[in-house]
Amino acid sequence: MRRREFITLLGGAAAAWPLAARAQQPVMPVIGFLHPSSPDVSQNRLRGLRLGLKEAGFVEGENVAIQYRWAENQTDRLPRLAAELVRRQVAVIVAGTSDVALAAKAATTTIPIVFIAGENPVTIGLVGSLARPGGNLTGINFLVTELAAKRLELLRELVPRAKRIAVLVDPSNKSAKLRDVVAAAGAMGLQIQIHNASTNREIDVAFASFVHERPDALFVSSGLAFIDRRIQLALLAAFHRLPATYSVRENAEAGGLMSYGPSLTDVYRQVGIYSGRILKGAQPADLPVEQASKFELVINAQTARMLSLTVPDKLLVAADEVIE
Repeated sequence: MRRREFITLLGGAAAAWPLAARAQQPVMPVIGFLHPSSPDVSQNRLRGLRLGLKEAGFVEGENVAIQYRWAENQTDRLPRLAAELVRRQVAVIVAGTSDVALAAKAATTTIPIVFIAGENPVTIGLVGSLARPGGNLTGINFLVTELAAKRLELLRELVPRAKRIAVLVDPSNKSAKLRDVVAAAGAMGLQIQIHNASTNREIDVAFASFVHERPDALFVSSGLAFIDRRIQLALLAAFHRLPATYSVRENAEAGGLMSYGPSLTDVYRQVGIYSGRILKGAQPADLPVEQASKFELVINAQTARMLSLTVPDKLLVAADEVIE
């Protein structure tokens, strides 16, 4: 073989080596993450999701990619965003709420969906049963409706004089079951006043009515509307000097008096673990719906002092975090 031919052949082989190497590299799986809110209120949740994925052997950017879709509080966008992820042919869809899960379920019967639900997922038609979900969905139920009695009990311990409780409910939130609050209040001998609100203006109107109704405390039901408006709620409660209890820690961190509910960071960690197991070959139909396993009590001591409330030692000891 002449020297020029040999060099040409060698050069062609060298150019082919990186192509062959790239062809042998496995394709990185993609998780589709769909949430009805916005990224600014979800950083702790995303941290939990990534932690769970890591426990399952996956690190974002290294051996798994995540495509994020945010509805920015416009729930009518959810079907279109879910359809985008289906067209993207993601390996798993993480559905941040029941509404998202229902939109994703309507968009695909084949792509696995790991959901987060605040109510019974069997009742709303997400799965056939908790033990054996069937189909392409499974997930975590974080029990917000079952916690109403505990939240009222904690509020009464902190504000023992409270007899009349205003209840703020987002009527669009399927997880906010009034009957649980009503039943718990009745058992404790509390009088409740129900106020429906989901927008800034409706929240303002509800608080304006408190001037005449003069409730002793406020029970804010679960719902993204109240997380997104946590600053507004904290400021209004402070202005009206109204002790308030919430379902998630973000409200207490924003200046609310106290919160009690599931650790959503840990719920998302569980979701990350399930997503990782599915990427490794597990089938959603065989993964039972899990219950939230970690709950947290957060007390804002600064707000308590502003309201001239003394936090009982019992609550201080029980609290997972006391914000000073």
